[in-house]
This record gives sequence, C-alpha cells and structure tokens, in this order.
Amino acid sequence: SKAKAEETVNDNLILSNAEFGKVVTRFPPEASGFIHIGHAKAALVDRMLADKYGGKMVFRFDDTNPDKEKHEFEESILEDLAVLGVTWEVGPTYSSDYMDIYIEKAELMLKEGTAYCDTTDRETMQKQRWDGIASACRENSFDENTRLWNEMRSATDLGRTACLRAKISIDNPNKAMRDPVLFRVNTNPHARQGRKYNIYPTYDFCCPIIDSVEGVTHALRTNEYHDRNAQYDWIIDALKMRKPNLEDFSRLNMEYAVMSKRKLTQLVNDKVVDGWDDPRFPTIRALVRRGLKIEALREFVKVQGMSKAVNFMEWSKLWNFNVQVLDPSVPRFTVVSDDLKVTCTVVGATTQADAEELKKAKHMKNADLGEKTYYRHSSFFLDAEDVALIKDGDEVTLMSWGNAFIKNIVKNDKDMPVSADIELNPTGDVRSTKYKLTWVPNLPSKTVPVVCNEYDHLLTKKKPDPEEPIDGLIAPVTKFTQNCVGEAAMHDLKQGDYMQLERRGYYIVDSVNPLTLIAIPDGKDKVNHLCAKYQYLKTVPSAAPPTLADKKAAAAPKGTKADENMSLEEKRAAKAAKKAAQAKPAA
Repeated sequence: SKAKAEETVNDNLILSNAEFGKVVTRFPPEASGFIHIGHAKAALVDRMLADKYGGKMVFRFDDTNPDKEKHEFEESILEDLAVLGVTWEVGPTYSSDYMDIYIEKAELMLKEGTAYCDTTDRETMQKQRWDGIASACRENSFDENTRLWNEMRSATDLGRTACLRAKISIDNPNKAMRDPVLFRVNTNPHARQGRKYNIYPTYDFCCPIIDSVEGVTHALRTNEYHDRNAQYDWIIDALKMRKPNLEDFSRLNMEYAVMSKRKLTQLVNDKVVDGWDDPRFPTIRALVRRGLKIEALREFVKVQGMSKAVNFMEWSKLWNFNVQVLDPSVPRFTVVSDDLKVTCTVVGATTQADAEELKKAKHMKNADLGEKTYYRHSSFFLDAEDVALIKDGDEVTLMSWGNAFIKNIVKNDKDMPVSADIELNPTGDVRSTKYKLTWVPNLPSKTVPVVCNEYDHLLTKKKPDPEEPIDGLIAPVTKFTQNCVGEAAMHDLKQGDYMQLERRGYYIVDSVNPLTLIAIPDGKDKVNHLCAKYQYLKTVPSAAPPTLADKKAAAAPKGTKADENMSLEEKRAAKAAKKAAQAKPAA
C-alpha cells in the first residue's frame, strides 16, 4: 500500500515513492570535524521522515578518506547526535568496512569496459574534463587496465600516478558525468583499516553502492549534489544494483556564519575562537552551550523540511523558536551591573537595619518552578544606565518592592550616576510610573558575583561567498563581558541551567565559581541598554547608541514615522529629555 503517513497542506516532510513501513533513510557524516547546524538539519530530516513513514534510519560513518577521518570526531558526532535526540535502527556502520565490495565492483566495471585506469596527471585531466577532451588512456585495452589496476593496488611508483575513472562521457553538458574518478591510491594509514588497502574509492563511487547494499530506500542529499545525481544513477545502473530514490533538499546556509569545516578548523587553529564549542560557532555543541534548546532546533528544521529553496536563513528565526520554548519554562532572576551600579540609600531607614526576607515565585505564570527567597535592605544597587534615564525627583517602581522617589542623584566625572537617595512611596500606583527598575540589596552575604558574557556574529558580511577568504571578514570585537551582582537565589544555579535575567534577557549557566552566564539571543536586533555590548558601542563613534541628547534632538511628535520606529524605552527617554529641557531656565 502507498504511504499512510499524515501529510498536510504546508507539510515540507514528504517523500516520493514511499511505502509506509518500508522506508529506510540514512545519515552518513564524515568523521573529519564536529557536526554543525547544517549536519543537524540533515540528521533530523532523515530521522523525522523515517518516523513519519514508519521506517528505519541507518547511521553510517563515511570514512573512505584516510587523510581526514579521526576517531575523536567519531566520538564527538555520537555525543552530538545523542544531544539532538537522533537515534537509528541500523549502525553505526562504516563505509570502509565495504572496501572489498567496492574493489569487486570496480573490477567488474573494468571487465565490462565501463571503467578504465588513467595515468594522466591531475592538472591535465582537469583541463581535459573541462574542455571535453578524451584522455589518451580512455581506449586502453582490458589487459592494460588490469595491469594498471594491479599497480594501483600495490601502490607502485607507476600505480601512484594512476586513478580509476568511469567511462561515461567526455563532453556531457553535466560535467559531473565527464568520466569521473572512482578510485585513487592513498597509502596513509586508515583510522579503522590500518594499512590493509592502498586504494580508496571516491564518495561518489562508494555512496550509491553502500546505499544499495544497506537497503536504503531514500537517499536524501542537499541540492549542492544535484548535478551528481545522474552519476549516482549511472553507477547503480552500470552495476545492475537496486536503485534507491534520490531526494534533494536545500543546504542550510546561515547568515554571518562559517559553515565550511576547513574554515572552521582554521578559526580554531588561529585561536580566533576558544574551540569547537565556542558560542560564536555554528557547531551543535557551540549552539547548545549558547543556550539553544533542541526542541527549538527541531521546529526550525521541521518548517524547512525537504524544501529546495536555496537561501541564507536568519539566525533570528531559530532564536525566536528558542524564546518560545524558554519563556514559559525558565525561572526569573535579577542582577545589577557591578561595573556600573548606583548605590541607593533609603531615606529614614536605620543604617544597620537587618535585611527583610521575603518569598516570591520564580515565574509569575508557572508555579511549578517554585519560589525563591529575596531580600530588601536600606541600601541597594540600581543600574547606572537606568538611573541615567531619570531626572532627580522622578517617581519609579522598584520591582517586587513598590514605588519610590529618586533624589539627590550624584554623578561621577563621566556624567554617570553613582549614588542616590530613595524615598519610598508605599501608596504609589505602579501603573503611573514610566520606569520599572530591577535592583539587588547592598549585602555581600545576600548577593552573588556574576559574570555575563555576550557574543556577536563572527563575520561582518551577511552572506559570505563560500570561496571568499575569511581573514578579511572577521569582526574586530565579538565578545562582550559585564561583571554583575546577582540576587542570593542565584547561588544554587548549576552548569546548563537556563533563566531569564529580568529586563536583560535569557541566559544559560556556562560555569560556576565564579558564576558565569552566556546571553542567549532572542532574535531581536535592538541592543538592550543594560547589556555589555551597549557599553562597547558607546566607545565606537560610528556605532554608539544614542545619548539622551541625541534622543531629545531626534524626538518627533506622536504619530510620525520616527516616533513609530522608537522602542517604548526610547520614547520614554526622549519624552523625559524633552520635558527636562523645557523645565530648564533660559541662560
């Protein structure tokens, strides 16, 4: 019976010629690097389609290049697939375990005249293929081909100059069909086979053979291989083997990102990043370290499915999915910048008064997350960037406390506030205030030192050319650090814990002692005025965020386009600046 899997109108996960219960997909990574988001898409699509059609998935290490495969990468791929939740019914198998079959099939092709051995040098061969010129070796006799083949297998000096080519066409408009190479000599030790073989097949030769042998019904490949699909089919037909269905889907390209293993390796070796799990990398371990939830990645991939549209995907779409997972499920905590804090004193309170211990929900809409203890004290800290938006005497709301007037604001020589007096207003209406501010008590025993790290795109170019050198595309500064003071409830956080820092965004615990957090992108372009990147931008003239004076000058009447494009925070700041300017007496 035909496929009984549910297929909806907007379903991007549909296979051709699929028989329910008999579908077999495969995921065949090369163990030459850590898998990135592009590989993850392929693995998830293979797994999702096998599940949808009640079938199986084969997991295979494509390891027929002794120069690239490393055991450490096999281990890392297995670890990353476990993180992704990708399982398989068959495997892991290894392409190199089928070497005797590839050799047998190659000798059959020599016998039937569908392959020949070629001693043309590489440069000349490339030019001949491009120009559609036949190699002088193309009409070798069977005996000559057999002699050269044996020389290749023995890796003699003559054998090292030869390769095995398919005899398909010399001038096919599809250059992938112009007598492609099937086997080459390689005497380097193989991670799995050692020195057993001196010749190894190309991916294009072994892939159709092993797909057929392992019972794959649907070989899913990114559409960069599209021109080689005809070659895949020709090899299957030439060997009279069972032919799997080939299905294309678009390769995942991400904006501002390096996806080439070679270039990623270069960045690691040049110490541009801290390693393969650096939060600026597109590798799975890097994205998970940065706070990506696998549920969000699955949804991101599911939406694309088997689409063939070639484009650069925006990271914001992935992080938007992530926020939808995090928002209802993570606790809320509070920090204040230790680098830029304002020490506030409650007017009329006893200087040495004991801290007031209170309880509140970790998430106002998710009681399952439980409660936390927090402390009020006569001395506490506010963020200087918050107080900079306020004029002396303004009424604000202190979150989880109540309304208060901020008075006697003292500024340093950089015009940043450093201290202020607070006059509590218990009867104040929280709905009437412009600013709702986060705070932490000035109590070393009731606070926690916190380091907040933020990361930006590694590249300055939105859509880098795959052939373009990356040296000139590296952004000068892509890591921003802020030392903070966190509330006492953060003391018990563990590595890998997720949270929202109120009014700052989502974070994940990278390490403890000291408590170090990584900011999780939220998919928005706006730079939060409390974050470390905002402070960096203030030092870059061309990228500096607007000052209050800038906002005042740019303030437009309500309803104008400028007004519509301003955030609520910016509108409030502009209005406050305008009001303050109007209140000043003329000089």
